[in-house]
Parts: sequence; C-alpha cells; structure tokens
Amino acid sequence: METLWRVATFQDPDPEDYKGVEFWSNPERSGWLTKQGDYIKTWRRRWFVLKQGKLFWFKDSANVTRASVPRGVIPVGRCLTVKGAEDVLNKPFAFELATGECTMYFVADTEKDKEDWINSIGRSIVQHSRSVTESEVVDYDNRR
Repeated sequence: METLWRVATFQDPDPEDYKGVEFWSNPERSGWLTKQGDYIKTWRRRWFVLKQGKLFWFKDSANVTRASVPRGVIPVGRCLTVKGAEDVLNKPFAFELATGECTMYFVADTEKDKEDWINSIGRSIVQHSRSVTESEVVDYDNRR
C-alpha cells in the first residue's frame, strides 16, 4: 500500500520522470525546505532542486551529483497553485503546492525563502503547464 501511495504522490520517481534533466547542475532554485510526508504526516527537512519544470528532493545537499537518485519528483506543470499556507498549518513560512489530486505542504526557513520559492515555482508552473495551442482555438463566430 505504501509503495502505491508513493507512486501516486510522486515520491517513488521513475528515472523517466527526470530523464534529460541535469538537476545536479545550475538549478533554477535550490535549498532546504521542510516537507510534510504524504503517507505518514511527519515533517522532514530535505534539499530541494527546481529545474526544467521539475521539483526534486533529496535527503541532503552534499550528495546531489550526476549519480544521485531523487527521493521524489513533482512535475510542476501538473500543479495548479502555489501559495502561502501559514493559516492552514499554523506554522510560519509555510506554503502549499496543489495539483488536482493532492496538496503538498512545505515550510521554508525564512519569509524571504518562502516568497522566493513561491515565486520560482509559480514561474515554473506558468512556463511548463500545458497551454492552449492555436489549433485548439475554436472560432465560434465563423463556425457553421
């Protein structure tokens, strides 16, 4: 059951989930966040890396190399919102990242870190979310 939950919540990444992403080199943003577990609701401090529309996390920062295997990967293009969550969690510097299926909670070390993460993830959501293409636009005025 736990393995199925880890897959459903992006915590058991398939190497295909991050193929071609050099997460160990020049990330858009990286740093420590405390993440709430999805299966067991404990809080754990993890090293996060945002790169090419993926939010990766690792047990620590010292071991992030080409050979590293992320503990989890969130494709931010699937996310709908990122926003502050101090009122939800009653914790300072908290924020949430929500998909259509689940909401993940994080706590930054400072207000500035929280705002920087929200801004970086928000930009990445916009850049990597599926947008309507020209071929999908229907011209209802000229449609018969």
